[in-house]
Amino acid sequence: MSHTIRDIAAALGARAEGDLDLVIIRTAEPSEAGPDALAIALDKRYAEGLAKGQARAAMLWPEADWRALGLQAAIFMPRPRYSMAGITRVFEKAVEAEPGIHPLAVIHPSAEIGANASIGPFVVVGARARIGANARILSHVSVAEDAVIGDDVLLHPGVRIGARVRIGHRFIGQPGVVIGGDGFSFVTPTPGVVEQARAEKTVTFEDQDAYVRINSLGAVRIGDDCEIGANSCIDRGTITDTVIGSGTKIDNLVQVGHNVRIGEHCLICGQAGVAGSAVIEDRAVLAGRCAVADHLRVGRNAVVMGNAGVATNVPDNAVVFGYPAVRYDQHLSMYKALRRLPKVLARLDSEKTVPKAAESD
Repeated sequence: MSHTIRDIAAALGARAEGDLDLVIIRTAEPSEAGPDALAIALDKRYAEGLAKGQARAAMLWPEADWRALGLQAAIFMPRPRYSMAGITRVFEKAVEAEPGIHPLAVIHPSAEIGANASIGPFVVVGARARIGANARILSHVSVAEDAVIGDDVLLHPGVRIGARVRIGHRFIGQPGVVIGGDGFSFVTPTPGVVEQARAEKTVTFEDQDAYVRINSLGAVRIGDDCEIGANSCIDRGTITDTVIGSGTKIDNLVQVGHNVRIGEHCLICGQAGVAGSAVIEDRAVLAGRCAVADHLRVGRNAVVMGNAGVATNVPDNAVVFGYPAVRYDQHLSMYKALRRLPKVLARLDSEKTVPKAAESD
Protein backbone atom coordinates (compact mmCIF):
# COMPACT_ATOMS: atom_id res chain seq x y z
CA MET A 1 0.00 0.00 0.00
CA SER A 2 1.61 3.25 -1.10
CA HIS A 3 0.45 6.88 -1.06
CA THR A 4 1.96 10.16 -2.11
CA ILE A 5 2.12 13.08 0.30
CA ARG A 6 -0.39 14.83 -1.96
CA ASP A 7 -2.86 11.92 -1.67
CA ILE A 8 -2.48 11.67 2.10
CA ALA A 9 -3.01 15.40 2.58
CA ALA A 10 -6.09 15.33 0.35
CA ALA A 11 -7.57 12.42 2.30
CA LEU A 12 -7.03 14.33 5.54
CA GLY A 13 -8.05 17.72 4.24
CA ALA A 14 -4.67 18.93 5.48
CA ARG A 15 -2.02 21.40 4.33
CA ALA A 16 1.13 19.88 2.85
CA GLU A 17 4.45 21.43 1.82
CA GLY A 18 7.57 20.18 0.05
CA ASP A 19 7.81 17.26 -2.37
CA LEU A 20 4.16 16.29 -2.67
CA ASP A 21 4.97 13.36 -4.99
CA LEU A 22 7.08 11.64 -2.37
CA VAL A 23 5.81 8.05 -1.95
CA ILE A 24 5.01 6.72 1.51
CA ILE A 25 4.18 3.10 2.33
CA ARG A 26 3.83 3.14 6.12
CA THR A 27 3.76 5.23 9.28
CA ALA A 28 6.30 5.11 12.10
CA GLU A 29 7.51 6.71 15.31
CA PRO A 30 9.96 9.53 14.49
CA SER A 31 13.07 7.75 15.78
CA GLU A 32 12.16 4.52 13.98
CA ALA A 33 11.05 5.97 10.65
CA GLY A 34 12.89 5.00 7.48
CA PRO A 35 12.89 6.80 4.12
CA ASP A 36 9.62 5.08 3.11
CA ALA A 37 7.74 6.05 6.28
CA LEU A 38 5.67 9.02 7.32
CA ALA A 39 6.93 9.98 10.78
CA ILE A 40 4.16 10.92 13.20
CA ALA A 41 5.57 13.89 15.14
CA LEU A 42 2.57 15.85 16.34
CA ASP A 43 4.37 17.83 19.03
CA LYS A 44 7.68 19.68 19.20
CA ARG A 45 8.97 17.22 21.79
CA TYR A 46 9.29 14.69 18.94
CA ALA A 47 11.85 16.83 17.07
CA GLU A 48 14.73 15.00 18.71
CA GLY A 49 13.30 11.69 17.52
CA LEU A 50 13.16 12.97 13.94
CA ALA A 51 16.91 13.65 14.10
CA LYS A 52 17.52 10.03 15.13
CA GLY A 53 15.35 8.53 12.36
CA GLN A 54 15.63 8.59 8.59
CA ALA A 55 12.22 9.96 7.68
CA ARG A 56 11.95 12.13 4.60
CA ALA A 57 8.42 13.25 5.45
CA ALA A 58 6.47 13.73 8.64
CA MET A 59 3.13 14.80 10.04
CA LEU A 60 4.07 17.81 12.16
CA TRP A 61 2.67 20.29 14.65
CA PRO A 62 1.27 23.42 12.95
CA GLU A 63 4.17 25.86 13.50
CA ALA A 64 7.01 23.39 12.79
CA ASP A 65 9.84 24.32 10.39
CA TRP A 66 10.08 21.17 8.27
CA ARG A 67 13.15 22.34 6.37
CA ALA A 68 15.09 22.94 9.57
CA LEU A 69 14.16 19.40 10.63
CA GLY A 70 15.85 18.03 7.50
CA LEU A 71 12.66 16.82 5.82
CA GLN A 72 11.66 16.82 2.17
CA ALA A 73 7.92 17.15 2.83
CA ALA A 74 5.50 17.69 5.68
CA ILE A 75 1.78 17.52 6.43
CA PHE A 76 0.20 19.93 8.93
CA MET A 77 -3.08 19.60 10.78
CA PRO A 78 -4.70 22.31 12.93
CA ARG A 79 -5.66 19.69 15.53
CA PRO A 80 -2.82 17.15 15.56
CA ARG A 81 -4.47 14.52 17.75
CA TYR A 82 -7.60 14.53 15.62
CA SER A 83 -5.40 13.87 12.60
CA MET A 84 -4.60 10.44 14.06
CA ALA A 85 -8.13 9.31 13.23
CA GLY A 86 -7.60 10.25 9.59
CA ILE A 87 -4.07 8.92 9.18
CA THR A 88 -4.98 5.56 10.69
CA ARG A 89 -7.88 5.28 8.24
CA VAL A 90 -5.53 5.95 5.32
CA PHE A 91 -3.04 3.28 6.39
CA GLU A 92 -5.48 0.84 7.97
CA LYS A 93 -4.86 -2.81 7.23
CA ALA A 94 -8.31 -4.17 6.55
CA VAL A 95 -9.50 -7.24 8.42
CA GLU A 96 -9.15 -10.29 6.20
CA ALA A 97 -12.57 -11.80 5.62
CA GLU A 98 -13.23 -14.13 2.71
CA PRO A 99 -16.46 -13.34 0.86
CA GLY A 100 -19.41 -15.67 1.20
CA ILE A 101 -20.30 -18.27 3.79
CA HIS A 102 -17.55 -20.61 4.95
CA PRO A 103 -18.43 -24.30 4.61
CA LEU A 104 -17.80 -24.81 8.34
CA ALA A 105 -20.39 -22.19 9.33
CA VAL A 106 -23.81 -23.32 10.58
CA ILE A 107 -26.63 -21.13 9.30
CA HIS A 108 -30.23 -21.90 10.21
CA PRO A 109 -32.41 -22.24 7.08
CA SER A 110 -34.70 -19.44 8.28
CA ALA A 111 -31.86 -16.98 8.86
CA GLU A 112 -31.31 -14.14 6.37
CA ILE A 113 -27.81 -13.16 5.27
CA GLY A 114 -27.39 -9.83 3.45
CA ALA A 115 -25.62 -9.24 0.17
CA ASN A 116 -21.82 -9.44 0.14
CA ALA A 117 -21.68 -10.65 3.72
CA SER A 118 -18.71 -12.68 4.89
CA ILE A 119 -19.40 -15.51 7.36
CA GLY A 120 -16.28 -17.19 8.76
CA PRO A 121 -15.63 -20.73 9.99
CA PHE A 122 -17.43 -22.08 13.06
CA VAL A 123 -19.95 -19.24 13.02
CA VAL A 124 -23.44 -20.21 14.19
CA VAL A 125 -26.47 -18.17 13.13
CA GLY A 126 -29.78 -19.08 14.77
CA ALA A 127 -33.35 -19.25 13.56
CA ARG A 128 -34.88 -16.14 12.01
CA ALA A 129 -31.74 -14.09 12.64
CA ARG A 130 -30.99 -11.36 10.09
CA ILE A 131 -27.53 -10.14 9.16
CA GLY A 132 -27.16 -7.05 6.98
CA ALA A 133 -25.26 -6.37 3.79
CA ASN A 134 -21.46 -6.28 3.78
CA ALA A 135 -21.28 -7.71 7.28
CA ARG A 136 -18.02 -9.35 8.29
CA ILE A 137 -18.60 -12.12 10.82
CA LEU A 138 -15.27 -13.69 11.78
CA SER A 139 -14.67 -17.14 13.22
CA HIS A 140 -16.40 -18.61 16.29
CA VAL A 141 -19.13 -15.97 16.47
CA SER A 142 -22.64 -16.97 17.52
CA VAL A 143 -25.79 -15.04 16.63
CA ALA A 144 -28.87 -16.33 18.45
CA GLU A 145 -32.43 -16.61 17.26
CA ASP A 146 -34.33 -13.51 16.12
CA ALA A 147 -31.28 -11.27 16.43
CA VAL A 148 -30.99 -8.46 13.88
CA ILE A 149 -27.62 -7.04 12.83
CA GLY A 150 -27.29 -4.07 10.47
CA ASP A 151 -25.16 -3.36 7.43
CA ASP A 152 -21.36 -3.04 7.40
CA VAL A 153 -20.86 -4.53 10.84
CA LEU A 154 -17.65 -6.23 11.96
CA LEU A 155 -17.81 -8.97 14.59
CA HIS A 156 -14.40 -10.20 15.71
CA PRO A 157 -13.76 -13.80 16.81
CA GLY A 158 -15.69 -15.06 19.80
CA VAL A 159 -18.47 -12.46 19.84
CA ARG A 160 -21.76 -13.69 21.30
CA ILE A 161 -25.01 -12.04 20.22
CA GLY A 162 -28.02 -13.15 22.26
CA ALA A 163 -31.61 -13.76 21.26
CA ARG A 164 -33.68 -10.81 19.99
CA VAL A 165 -30.76 -8.38 20.18
CA ARG A 166 -31.02 -5.47 17.70
CA ILE A 167 -27.79 -3.88 16.45
CA GLY A 168 -27.58 -0.98 14.01
CA HIS A 169 -25.30 -0.27 11.08
CA ARG A 170 -21.48 -0.06 11.14
CA PHE A 171 -21.18 -1.72 14.54
CA ILE A 172 -17.82 -3.13 15.66
CA GLY A 173 -17.67 -5.87 18.29
CA GLN A 174 -14.20 -6.72 19.55
CA PRO A 175 -13.19 -10.29 20.52
CA GLY A 176 -15.15 -11.89 23.33
CA VAL A 177 -17.98 -9.37 23.53
CA VAL A 178 -21.22 -10.77 24.98
CA ILE A 179 -24.39 -8.85 24.13
CA GLY A 180 -27.70 -10.06 25.49
CA GLY A 181 -26.78 -12.31 28.40
CA ASP A 182 -29.30 -12.52 31.23
CA GLY A 183 -29.28 -9.73 33.79
CA PHE A 184 -28.02 -10.38 37.33
CA SER A 185 -31.38 -10.22 39.04
CA PHE A 186 -32.43 -12.38 41.98
CA VAL A 187 -34.88 -12.06 44.87
CA THR A 188 -35.75 -13.84 48.12
CA PRO A 189 -39.32 -14.63 49.30
CA THR A 190 -38.81 -12.36 52.33
CA PRO A 191 -36.62 -9.24 52.45
CA GLY A 192 -32.96 -10.22 52.74
CA VAL A 193 -30.01 -8.32 54.17
CA VAL A 194 -29.49 -6.29 50.99
CA GLU A 195 -33.08 -5.03 50.90
CA GLN A 196 -32.93 -4.26 54.62
CA ALA A 197 -29.71 -2.30 54.21
CA ARG A 198 -31.06 -0.34 51.25
CA ALA A 199 -34.14 0.58 53.24
CA GLU A 200 -31.89 1.87 56.06
CA LYS A 201 -33.46 -0.51 58.49
CA THR A 202 -31.73 -2.59 61.13
CA VAL A 203 -30.20 -5.64 59.49
CA THR A 204 -31.08 -8.85 61.32
CA PHE A 205 -28.37 -10.99 59.69
CA GLU A 206 -30.50 -14.08 60.03
CA ASP A 207 -30.16 -16.93 57.54
CA GLN A 208 -32.22 -15.88 54.56
CA ASP A 209 -34.16 -17.84 52.00
CA ALA A 210 -32.56 -19.09 48.79
CA TYR A 211 -32.33 -16.67 45.89
CA VAL A 212 -34.92 -16.97 43.14
CA ARG A 213 -34.05 -15.91 39.59
CA ILE A 214 -35.88 -13.03 37.92
CA ASN A 215 -35.81 -13.97 34.26
CA SER A 216 -34.80 -11.48 31.58
CA LEU A 217 -37.67 -11.03 29.12
CA GLY A 218 -36.21 -8.01 27.35
CA ALA A 219 -33.26 -7.83 24.99
CA VAL A 220 -30.61 -5.28 23.97
CA ARG A 221 -30.92 -2.50 21.38
CA ILE A 222 -27.81 -0.81 20.03
CA GLY A 223 -27.83 2.13 17.62
CA ASP A 224 -25.65 2.91 14.60
CA ASP A 225 -21.89 3.50 14.64
CA CYS A 226 -21.28 1.93 18.04
CA GLU A 227 -18.26 -0.05 19.16
CA ILE A 228 -17.87 -2.41 22.10
CA GLY A 229 -14.44 -3.49 23.33
CA ALA A 230 -13.06 -6.93 24.07
CA ASN A 231 -14.69 -9.02 26.80
CA SER A 232 -17.33 -6.43 27.66
CA CYS A 233 -20.83 -7.59 28.59
CA ILE A 234 -24.18 -5.95 27.93
CA ASP A 235 -27.04 -7.63 29.82
CA ARG A 236 -30.54 -7.93 28.42
CA GLY A 237 -33.39 -6.08 30.12
CA THR A 238 -35.80 -7.62 32.57
CA ILE A 239 -39.01 -6.40 30.92
CA THR A 240 -37.86 -3.65 28.57
CA ASP A 241 -34.65 -3.62 26.55
CA THR A 242 -31.24 -2.43 27.62
CA VAL A 243 -30.46 0.44 25.22
CA ILE A 244 -27.22 1.89 23.87
CA GLY A 245 -27.55 4.98 21.70
CA SER A 246 -25.93 5.66 18.34
CA GLY A 247 -22.29 6.69 18.30
CA THR A 248 -21.48 5.37 21.77
CA LYS A 249 -18.09 3.72 22.25
CA ILE A 250 -17.48 1.17 25.02
CA ASP A 251 -14.00 0.02 26.02
CA ASN A 252 -12.74 -3.41 27.11
CA LEU A 253 -13.94 -5.17 30.27
CA VAL A 254 -17.01 -3.01 30.80
CA GLN A 255 -20.16 -4.31 32.48
CA VAL A 256 -23.53 -2.80 31.57
CA GLY A 257 -26.36 -4.17 33.68
CA HIS A 258 -29.97 -4.96 32.82
CA ASN A 259 -32.37 -2.13 31.89
CA VAL A 260 -29.55 0.40 31.60
CA ARG A 261 -30.12 3.19 29.09
CA ILE A 262 -27.01 4.79 27.60
CA GLY A 263 -27.50 7.79 25.34
CA GLU A 264 -25.82 8.81 22.10
CA HIS A 265 -22.11 9.53 21.66
CA CYS A 266 -21.14 8.43 25.16
CA LEU A 267 -17.68 7.16 26.06
CA ILE A 268 -17.42 4.28 28.56
CA CYS A 269 -13.82 3.46 29.45
CA GLY A 270 -12.20 0.21 30.56
CA GLN A 271 -13.40 -1.65 33.66
CA ALA A 272 -16.30 0.73 34.23
CA GLY A 273 -19.47 -0.77 35.63
CA VAL A 274 -23.04 0.47 35.23
CA ALA A 275 -25.58 -1.19 37.51
CA GLY A 276 -29.10 -2.09 36.54
CA SER A 277 -31.63 0.56 35.50
CA ALA A 278 -29.09 3.40 35.56
CA VAL A 279 -29.44 6.10 32.88
CA ILE A 280 -26.40 7.61 31.18
CA GLU A 281 -27.44 10.63 29.13
CA ASP A 282 -26.04 11.79 25.77
CA ARG A 283 -22.31 12.57 25.48
CA ALA A 284 -21.50 11.53 29.03
CA VAL A 285 -18.05 10.09 29.77
CA LEU A 286 -17.34 7.35 32.29
CA ALA A 287 -13.59 7.07 32.83
CA GLY A 288 -11.73 3.89 33.70
CA ARG A 289 -12.81 1.78 36.67
CA CYS A 290 -15.64 4.09 37.68
CA ALA A 291 -18.87 2.60 39.00
CA VAL A 292 -22.45 3.84 38.71
CA ALA A 293 -24.98 2.47 41.20
CA ASP A 294 -28.36 1.20 40.10
CA HIS A 295 -31.30 3.47 39.24
CA LEU A 296 -29.12 6.61 39.09
CA ARG A 297 -28.83 9.21 36.35
CA VAL A 298 -25.61 10.60 34.91
CA GLY A 299 -26.49 13.81 33.08
CA ARG A 300 -25.77 15.05 29.57
CA ASN A 301 -22.14 16.00 28.93
CA ALA A 302 -21.16 14.87 32.43
CA VAL A 303 -17.70 13.45 33.08
CA VAL A 304 -17.17 10.83 35.78
CA MET A 305 -13.43 10.59 36.36
CA GLY A 306 -11.39 7.43 36.90
CA ASN A 307 -12.05 5.22 39.95
CA ALA A 308 -15.04 7.35 40.96
CA GLY A 309 -18.01 5.75 42.67
CA VAL A 310 -21.32 7.35 41.70
CA ALA A 311 -23.78 6.99 44.58
CA THR A 312 -26.12 9.90 43.71
CA ASN A 313 -27.42 11.46 40.51
CA VAL A 314 -24.89 13.48 38.50
CA PRO A 315 -26.33 16.68 36.96
CA ASP A 316 -25.83 17.78 33.36
CA ASN A 317 -22.44 19.28 32.45
CA ALA A 318 -20.84 18.21 35.75
CA VAL A 319 -17.37 16.78 36.37
CA VAL A 320 -17.25 14.45 39.40
CA PHE A 321 -14.46 12.57 41.09
CA GLY A 322 -13.79 10.46 44.17
CA TYR A 323 -15.59 7.87 46.23
CA PRO A 324 -18.35 8.75 46.70
CA ALA A 325 -18.19 10.97 43.64
CA VAL A 326 -18.54 14.70 44.25
CA ARG A 327 -17.86 17.79 42.15
CA TYR A 328 -14.26 17.82 40.98
CA ASP A 329 -13.41 21.14 42.67
CA GLN A 330 -15.02 19.92 45.89
CA HIS A 331 -13.03 16.69 45.72
CA LEU A 332 -9.77 18.62 45.37
CA SER A 333 -10.62 20.73 48.44
CA MET A 334 -11.45 17.59 50.42
CA TYR A 335 -8.25 15.89 49.29
CA LYS A 336 -6.11 18.90 50.25
CA ALA A 337 -7.77 18.97 53.66
CA LEU A 338 -7.14 15.24 54.09
CA ARG A 339 -3.44 15.69 53.30
CA ARG A 340 -3.21 18.40 55.97
CA LEU A 341 -4.94 16.22 58.55
CA PRO A 342 -1.77 14.51 59.96
CA LYS A 343 -0.16 17.92 60.65
CA VAL A 344 -3.35 19.18 62.28
CA LEU A 345 -3.56 16.11 64.53
CA ALA A 346 0.13 16.37 65.42
CA ARG A 347 -0.36 20.01 66.41
CA LEU A 348 -3.37 19.10 68.54
CA ASP A 349 -1.37 16.37 70.27
CA SER A 350 1.48 18.79 70.98
CA GLU A 351 -0.92 21.31 72.45
CA LYS A 352 -2.27 18.66 74.82
CA THR A 353 1.21 18.06 76.27
CA VAL A 354 1.92 21.75 76.98
CA PRO A 355 1.30 22.38 80.73
CA LYS A 356 -1.23 24.99 81.62
CA ALA A 357 0.14 28.32 82.85
CA ALA A 358 0.23 28.54 86.62
CA GLU A 359 -2.72 30.40 88.01
CA SER A 360 -1.83 33.70 89.66
CA ASP A 361 -2.50 34.07 93.36
